[in-house]
Amino acid sequence: MKIGEAAAASGISQRMIRHYEKIGLVPAAARRDSGYREYDARDVHTLRFIGRARDTGFPIEEIRQLLALWNDRDRSSADVKKLALARAAELKHKALELDEMRRSLEHLAARCHGDDRPECPILGDLAELDASQGP
Repeated sequence: MKIGEAAAASGISQRMIRHYEKIGLVPAAARRDSGYREYDARDVHTLRFIGRARDTGFPIEEIRQLLALWNDRDRSSADVKKLALARAAELKHKALELDEMRRSLEHLAARCHGDDRPECPILGDLAELDASQGP
């Protein structure tokens, strides 16, 4: 199948498929005599794997590791679990940071009158310099 068909079947855009090939995440596709890329069911399966890994928060380098583990039949499932738990811990940390940012913005917004006056504690807080930084 051509790249458009592989994109439709995998849920990965043509642009991203080309990018993944360029960075070596997936091997370069075979080429037809016409020069078009040729994908098979295994290629589509790999692209779906990458898409699911991206959807669960794995960055490219960790997806590279997951692909290597997936293709290594002698691997230990403990290696895969370790990678997944590390990613889950990172996502939890990011979620806590995002929640703190949300609470901070809600606090600032509650202090803002939101009227025609120019005074705005939101902008004041953002413009506030740490005394050690100076102007």
